[in-house]
Formats: sequence, C-alpha cells, structure tokens
Amino acid sequence: MTTIRPQEAVERALSLSRSDDCIVIADEASTANLRWAGNTLTTNGVTRSSRLTVIALRDTADGVATGVVSRSAVTAAGIEDLVRAAEADAAGSEAAEDASPLIAGGAPSAGWDDDPAETGIGVFEGFAPALGEAFAAAQAGDRRLYGFANHMLTSTFLGSSAGLRLRHDQPTGLLELNAKGAGGSAWAGVGTRDFADVDVPALTGDLARRLEWGERRVDLPAGRYETILPPSAVADLMIYLYWSAGAQDAQDGRTVFSAPGGGTRVGEKLAGLPVTLSSDPAAAGMECAPFVVAHASSRESSVFDNGLALGATDWISGGDLASLTQTRHSAERTGLPLTPPVDNLAMTGPGGGATLEEMVARTERGLLLTCLWYIREVDSQSLLLTGLTRDGVYLVEDGEVVGAVNNFRFNESPVDLLSRLTEVGETGPTLPREWSDYFTRAAMPPLRVPDFNMSTVSQAS
Repeated sequence: MTTIRPQEAVERALSLSRSDDCIVIADEASTANLRWAGNTLTTNGVTRSSRLTVIALRDTADGVATGVVSRSAVTAAGIEDLVRAAEADAAGSEAAEDASPLIAGGAPSAGWDDDPAETGIGVFEGFAPALGEAFAAAQAGDRRLYGFANHMLTSTFLGSSAGLRLRHDQPTGLLELNAKGAGGSAWAGVGTRDFADVDVPALTGDLARRLEWGERRVDLPAGRYETILPPSAVADLMIYLYWSAGAQDAQDGRTVFSAPGGGTRVGEKLAGLPVTLSSDPAAAGMECAPFVVAHASSRESSVFDNGLALGATDWISGGDLASLTQTRHSAERTGLPLTPPVDNLAMTGPGGGATLEEMVARTERGLLLTCLWYIREVDSQSLLLTGLTRDGVYLVEDGEVVGAVNNFRFNESPVDLLSRLTEVGETGPTLPREWSDYFTRAAMPPLRVPDFNMSTVSQAS
C-alpha cells in the first residue's frame, strides 16, 4: 500500500477525471482521547483516519448530473478506481435540481502545501495533571468521577476543476465529566479547541456542589414549572432549531418556519425578548471553516456550493426571524439573501445578562435543570420536541436550591419557548449534551421560562 499526501490525492484525482467538471475533497483527521472511570484513568489512545470524496459533474441536455463517491484510506493506486466510480454514478444520474456554476478558484489557501495538522496525547499536557488532582479530591469526598476527553484535528483540502485550492484545519475538543455519590449523579461538559482553557477545578467543584444538593430528595408531579435552563440545555434546543431552519423546506410548507399560505416566516417576530441567534466562522474560540464544504447534496447543502465564502449571519435578530439556511439554489427559489449554514452557533440577549447563580438567587420557586437528553422531534410543523431531563433537576425556593427532584419527560417547541422567555442570562461557551457528537461550537445564555412543560414524571436516573 502506497500512502499519498491529501493535496497530492486531490491533484491526482482531478488529473484523472474525465467528467466535464470535478470536485475533490480530502479529509485527514487525527484524534487523541482519554477515558476514566471510578477516579481512575482507564484508556488513552491516538488514531488517524482519511477520507477522499470525488464529485463528478456531467453535462446533460437537461442540466448537470452529479456522481459522488467517498472512500476511507484511499491509496495512490486506488484513486483512479474512485474517480471512475464517481463518473459511473454521474452517468446513471438525472440532472441535479441544485445545479449552479462552480465557484471559481483564486490563489491557493495559505499552507496548502503543508503537511496536515496533527494532534496527539500532548494536547492534554496541562489538562491531565488537573484531572489527576480532581480524582484525588473526589476520592477524599467519597465521590467517583467518570468521563472522557477527546481532541480531533481535521485538515480538509478542497480542489476543483474550476481552480479551487482551499484548505482548513479544524480543531475540535470536548470534555464530559460525570460525578456520582450519595446525591445521585451530576454532569458537566465543555467544548474546547485545545484544552488550554478547560478549568477542571471549576467543573468538578460545581459537580460536588450539585451532589450535595442531591442529598435531599423531593418528589414533584408533572406540570408546568418556572424553569431555569442552563446553557447546555439551551444549546441542545437551539441547535435543533438551527438544523430545522432550512429555507427550501420552509418554502415548501414543511416546517415551523413556513408561512401560512406559502413562503417563509422571515421577518416575523419569534421571541418576546430581543434575543439574537447567530453564526460566524471567525467567532473567537469557535472558529470554523470560512467556506462551504459539502460532501453531498441534500435539501440543506449543495455540492455546487463547495468553496462558497461564509460570513457572519444572524438567524434571529432582536427577536425577529432574520435568515434561514440557504444554498444558492434555495436562495433563487425563495428570493431571500444567500445565507449558507456555518458550523457554530451563539445566542445573546440584552446586554448585562445575569449569571446562572444570579438567576437562581432571584427565583421564588422553580426548577434548575442540568441538561437534556434523548431529544426527538414530535411535530415538524410546530417543531415540538420531546426528551428527558438528566443528571440533576433541582428545586429552587426563595433563591436557594433546596434539593433534587425526580426526572421528567418534557414536551416543548424551541420556537414557542422563545415567545415565552422572561429572562436571558449571560452568554458563555457551552457543550450541548445531546448533540456533542455532531456540534460542539456553541455559546449560549441560561434562560428563564415561566411555564416549561414537564409532561410526565420519568423513572430515568
């Protein structure tokens, strides 16, 4: 087996192409991870992977047909077979609905010829000693820590017959910590680019405090409760809203963002408070690819848009629906500005938002959640979601947490929830618990909802 550098794989595939146009994407990834259980490190390791995607474009009488084939660990000898497979796929396909002219290339990205970025166990150099100290403190406090830390560096090389030569190096890290003790279980998580900003004592200190809260148990029935949603829970709900905000589906009357009688709800007020939901590839600490990388076409993405520049976009601005995620094809259909999706998401409210602790201190009686999980869609027309609470639901009375209550199943629409907000706290980086396998770059505030719908009591622990 002969390995080949990803840039060379891109150039080789383009030179072998017999199609009218061709796009090639090479992804080279390395991953380092740590896992622990019962205050003891259990495993660690480093892995590497690669994927090569060839997109063959064939001119037809009706437009342009596409063929897409992706394979892992492609050797130099296997590139031609991959190219021919993509061309065969294009030969059997009808003209693509989303066909658009390819994005023209300019100068290659800085570092195009450099080796792919690579991570290793060294990324945990500062984090690991702090974790060891946390193990000792947990052992002394009769608590047990479980969890994992994962860091991935992915170098993406995008080339096309239209001259594109774009590169992006994406670091993606996450930490999940679970503490168990007499007070049940508690969870904390954080996304990071390099683990240098992970404050282990702060995270484990918060877990210890939550376990203390959990030593007193209170049973509550299902119902609507004033609820403080922490940033992680807010992220899970807002990310699902974001994923559901495709312009084409809205235009076709399929989603909560479809206007009665046709068209979309862009311009309509969604939130009672002036919140903004936005994405920006240059957002500090959440930097992501500044151009479209589309390995396949769908209702939300188009291979023809590969290389399209991305910029800062408000999805909700001052409480109003400002934009929906667009391809060039859907933008033509809707007549709305072209706003492709970006791989991060931030929510902000009016300036000077309170901290989570300050919001708790101002609560007469309500619930404080830790996180949500097993979130599923019930109804796309209202974006009604259901799911469960997990790892700590706490009762707040007269500004203090007085104990932990049972878990609940909830039924809520994040769109409807926006219309009922009574307070938006201070925005900070967070990790969505449910969607952390797919989306880690998020900054959210805690939210106060006066009547969050806890539909049934759950026996989940």
